[in-house]
Amino acid sequence: MELWPAESIWEAVSPLLPDFTVEVLPEIDSTNTELMRRARAGRTEPTLLVAEQQTAGRGRMGRQWESAPGDSLTFSLGLPLQPADWSGLSLAVGLSLAESLHPSIRLKWPNDLWLDERKLGGILVEAASSSGSSFVVVGVGLNIRPRPGDGLRMPPAALLDVWSEATAGAALLRVAAPLVQTLLAFARTGFAPLQARYAARDLLAGREVVTSDGQQGQALGVGPTGALRLQLPGRVLEVVSAEVSVRPVTS
Repeated sequence: MELWPAESIWEAVSPLLPDFTVEVLPEIDSTNTELMRRARAGRTEPTLLVAEQQTAGRGRMGRQWESAPGDSLTFSLGLPLQPADWSGLSLAVGLSLAESLHPSIRLKWPNDLWLDERKLGGILVEAASSSGSSFVVVGVGLNIRPRPGDGLRMPPAALLDVWSEATAGAALLRVAAPLVQTLLAFARTGFAPLQARYAARDLLAGREVVTSDGQQGQALGVGPTGALRLQLPGRVLEVVSAEVSVRPVTS
């Protein structure tokens, strides 16, 4: 039985977000889907929604993310947010998670956390508008225990690989309050102040990469708005589309 530190998280976050609530559900289709449903119905109070098991979890570009109790940490954080520029938000989220969890965690543009050249987790950011205001939902899935690598080139990483006492509840306690602080700061200042810290964990910088739309070149890091800078023959391309995925070229 997982122990969830809901009260401790509420005590840390509620001074930052009035009306903040923490909900833990034994099972749901998708925490992101549920918070988006609520937002469209006009329910936009700040909420951290945790699922012990997801039956229809969603990742970026429509990929599925299903979780069994204890194997993963799956949660979504929804709150009203009105940044001047949304560019780089998923990178800011990834940086906050990585810095809260472990020094070895790297960031793969634009939405993944990696450990030892293997995927540890992913991020899905969605937004809804209501009455002229914006509500953002940040969904996070992290592998706590090792998972099967069926159909993958390499089995996924797990947080237990670097944190021997890791549990879903302990990981949530580490990341929740810093993530809220990061989102509130991002609304004020955007991604640019985080650029150097992101660069310190950038998995792709300096490596040959290929994009899902067929571009191949050397990754030069990310710019002040979070765009991936890609060195192509004779020019530098800035990749900004959320529908483009990138992977390192392996020999």
